[in-house]
Amino acid sequence: MTTLPTPSADAKKHSEQLALLIQHTIEKAGGWIDFSQFMHLALYAPRLGYYTAGNQKFSDSKKSGGDFVTAPEISPLFAQTIAQQIEQVLQEVDGDIFELGAGTGKLAADLLLTLTELNSLPTKYFILEVSDHLRQIQLETLQKRLAPDLMQRVEWLNALPVLFNGVVIGNEVLDAIPVHMAHAAAQGLCERGVAWHDGFVWQDQVMTPNNLRALATQQNLAEGYLTEFCPAASGLIASLATMLQRGIILMIDYGFSAREYYHPQRNQGTLMCHYQHYAHTEPLINVGLQDITAHVDFTSIAYAGLNNGLTVSGFCSQAQFLMNCGILERMSQVSPQDMARYTPLAAAAQKLLSPAEMGDLFKVIALSKNLDAPLIGFANGDKSHTL
Repeated sequence: MTTLPTPSADAKKHSEQLALLIQHTIEKAGGWIDFSQFMHLALYAPRLGYYTAGNQKFSDSKKSGGDFVTAPEISPLFAQTIAQQIEQVLQEVDGDIFELGAGTGKLAADLLLTLTELNSLPTKYFILEVSDHLRQIQLETLQKRLAPDLMQRVEWLNALPVLFNGVVIGNEVLDAIPVHMAHAAAQGLCERGVAWHDGFVWQDQVMTPNNLRALATQQNLAEGYLTEFCPAASGLIASLATMLQRGIILMIDYGFSAREYYHPQRNQGTLMCHYQHYAHTEPLINVGLQDITAHVDFTSIAYAGLNNGLTVSGFCSQAQFLMNCGILERMSQVSPQDMARYTPLAAAAQKLLSPAEMGDLFKVIALSKNLDAPLIGFANGDKSHTL
């Protein structure tokens, strides 16, 4: 196991409070909870979960604190390029933008500033954010970056709108939705959950006939295989499909098609934790102090869309999507002779596009409704057929 930094005394006390809450939840449930419940409490328990407490999570580099780096924090180039795709949709659809889980608010700010340049502003930029702490950070970021007339377009929501037209965007949202864990044990398919024995421990329970068992059975898992399933992500897509009248849902995240996700060699799943820029696979420690994520099964996301009246309008790597949307043209607007501006831009592009960084692991999927125009982000290298 990776040797992790030792939490401060205050952080340790915070973690112990959350651990006690989860311990009581396990006891009330009869001594065991599924991993989805554990992950939900670890990330979203009021005032104690990783995303609901007030510690820094996002950063633009390993040197600037936080636990992990997201694309919008690396460079405005990310949002400036995605804005080209959004502009195309907003020219076709008289609609708004709706961002799920807006992080620090940087993506929203950079999108609105770029869409101002492109003369393609939405009437409203809606944000759905479950964390009061992150809402406050988003408000502060946007107030610093945006003029009052742009700021008036931003509105925070507590629930999905009943009806929506335009672009729904989620950057690294699906990977933070709690997952269930399935284990193909010698005694049959089991669900791996969490018990308490002087600390959190893994414990399997034989699956009863239910939706999770049906999902696991479909994959024909070999004995010993451990993996995740995320019915809640499919449920989110179903809800967004009901809400969307015309436009697209654009999801950007790390993950694979089902064929790769449930590959025989990926037999220990994809669960990852992020703590002060250390990645590891121990979610039962440092509860409330570290992020817990699972890679996205984009095939299940595509089917959730198709089963709820959406069309898969594109699926490709982040690198291919950004190239299609003109990231290199955007960079060419700055002269390489202007080293002070060009050098950080080139370094950011390297992180966003390189297969060794975010370029290949991160994917982009677009699900559309009542929109026939081919999307520019998938003009080349569309891999929808692999889903």
